[in-house]
Amino acid sequence: MLERFFKLSENGTSVRTEMVAGLTTFMTMAYILAVNPDILGAAGMEKGAVFSATVISSMIATLVMALWAKLPFALAPGMGLNAFFAFTVVLGMGHSWQFALTAVFIEGLIFILLTAGNIREMIVNSIPLNLKHAISVGIGLFIAFLGLKNAGIIVSNPSTFLALGDLTHPVENPGPLLALVTLTITAVLLALRVKGALLIGILAGALLGFPLGITRFPESFDWAPPSLSPVFLQFEWKEVFTLDMLLVVFTFLFVDIFDTVGTLVGVSSKAGMLDARGRVPRVKQAFFADAIGTTAGAILGTCTVTTYVESAAGVNEGGRTGLTSLTVAFLFLVALFLSPVFLMIPGVATAPALIIVGAMMITPVKNVELDDYTESIPAFLTMIMMPMTHSISEGILFGVLSYVLLKVLTGRFRELSAATIMLALLFLLKFWV
Repeated sequence: MLERFFKLSENGTSVRTEMVAGLTTFMTMAYILAVNPDILGAAGMEKGAVFSATVISSMIATLVMALWAKLPFALAPGMGLNAFFAFTVVLGMGHSWQFALTAVFIEGLIFILLTAGNIREMIVNSIPLNLKHAISVGIGLFIAFLGLKNAGIIVSNPSTFLALGDLTHPVENPGPLLALVTLTITAVLLALRVKGALLIGILAGALLGFPLGITRFPESFDWAPPSLSPVFLQFEWKEVFTLDMLLVVFTFLFVDIFDTVGTLVGVSSKAGMLDARGRVPRVKQAFFADAIGTTAGAILGTCTVTTYVESAAGVNEGGRTGLTSLTVAFLFLVALFLSPVFLMIPGVATAPALIIVGAMMITPVKNVELDDYTESIPAFLTMIMMPMTHSISEGILFGVLSYVLLKVLTGRFRELSAATIMLALLFLLKFWV
């Protein structure tokens, strides 16, 4: 049944490969189950309820991706978007978290309408092919940067912005050393072409963390999911027609659209899933997954749900169909009842997987037309701005704007499509708002 529904042989994969890919994706993104409640908790939301909302909304969105889009991508409340929710809208602008949830709900409804009207699909198709390849490379650099940061291998520095972390005191600070050992194990397994290398690396890192005091058994095992009631359907409509609401909804929309577009295009490019015209298969259904997930998430009590760049980890393990994402959705269900077990795995054990995936994702750079500066410079800006701005959407913004500008200033504006010009104008609007 699975073979027929997901067309596994046609996609060059198997049930085992897809399940390992799904488990790998889940392990690399499971940190959101701990991080999202902490961030939204800073806005005054009840952390246990947010945990349940995070798990259930992720499961709903990923199920839509699995069973309708049939693509190997997983979804969950977005990092960055949750920080904007808590620290900008609530703590910065002084609004209630109920106001912020209302903005997320409105955003989700708008997403459903935009997706039904093929607007989001048109945005994907308006991105030039060279930039699509560059997006994959940029995402690779971005998630490798995240992995290095999460591992403590690189740290912030007031004078040089970034610096090498403390690798010389493994007793006082064993995290970076553990991450490097785990990275080495994973790299060797990959070089030996061992199936499930990323997952084995994560588990090895978690086990090695026990004697170092990094991996710890939870203080208590509470298997019952926390109640949703403190955050369920907590909307606030009295300020729905204000300028603040408009700005907040627009920001949620903009970031989510282009983070999702970037992830779908970038990971699909790396997996060889783009068609001859550079289009993502069943992209409309994929967009419905995050639109439905965002709307359901707001109802349940969490922030915008988006496609996760960590899906690249599963794709690099061979995941090619919705069975990968179906496995992730099932693991979210399990996590609802086994959260202490999943949250026991430390970030330094999963960080090396992100670094390795980043290395894997730079291969589409060979498809970028490097001899034409009107193509290569926008591609380079797309790649470099993603890790430098800590945002996939900002990388796409710089890439598209520079692409249009260079084509116009060199008299090659006939190479621009109307959709690409409209997309550039949308990006300019983002600067002004």
